[in-house]
Amino acid sequence: MDLQLTGKVFIVTGAGSGFGNAIARALARENAEVIAISRTAEKLAPLQQMYPRLITTLAGDITQPRFLKKVLPFIDEKMLGGIVLNAGGPPVKKAADCKPADADNAYSLLFRWKMEWLNELIPLFVQQQYGRIVSIESISVKHPLPSLVLSTSLRLAVTGYLKTLASETAAMGITINILAPGYHNTPALNRILENTAAEKQISVEEARQKLQESVPVKKLGNPDHLASLALFLLSPLSEFITGQTFSIDGGSNPYLFG
Repeated sequence: MDLQLTGKVFIVTGAGSGFGNAIARALARENAEVIAISRTAEKLAPLQQMYPRLITTLAGDITQPRFLKKVLPFIDEKMLGGIVLNAGGPPVKKAADCKPADADNAYSLLFRWKMEWLNELIPLFVQQQYGRIVSIESISVKHPLPSLVLSTSLRLAVTGYLKTLASETAAMGITINILAPGYHNTPALNRILENTAAEKQISVEEARQKLQESVPVKKLGNPDHLASLALFLLSPLSEFITGQTFSIDGGSNPYLFG
């Protein structure tokens, strides 16, 4: 299937590893141009080595207010096809253990920068009458996960914001959708496994095995497979899909409208 991504430019944040890295590589395989962003330049180097013609890398902190100003010149006069909003999560904590400062930090990490970036980019998409926005959140927006209260709370806020923005921009050729992954083989999963192992006094490998057995399909998700859905939502073919939150969780969501 031709996803019609050749020549389009996409911003992918959190591209150093995990979902962002998988999506950046998948876009390049479709001959799209990618501005791949991560805090750490070393994590981005392999991407540029694999696709030197298609991937431009930029290291920095996406939560810092001025960082977006460094990104925009890389778009130049090209048409921006879309953006993947993606960042690591806050610390693993139970609700009773959280302090107001934890919520402030989680707000900065998960919500504030996304609003700031979209405030800048939406006018560009409106001018083009085209744009694709995909935000990587968590299955916790569908049902809470143990010890992830900060992630759940702030990602729910992001979901409400993006759902509202999707309604406001739908007539302008802009689509906004959310991917809500469950447990996948990513570096971020290690935080959860280490916390579980410490709580239950078992090894990290035992925690991984128990977690895998808890998933109905009896395996953890593959970020490269999630990337294939992200690519479709970033493509012109997704023009009739907006304001949706897609569960990618191996069947773990127990509710009828998953």
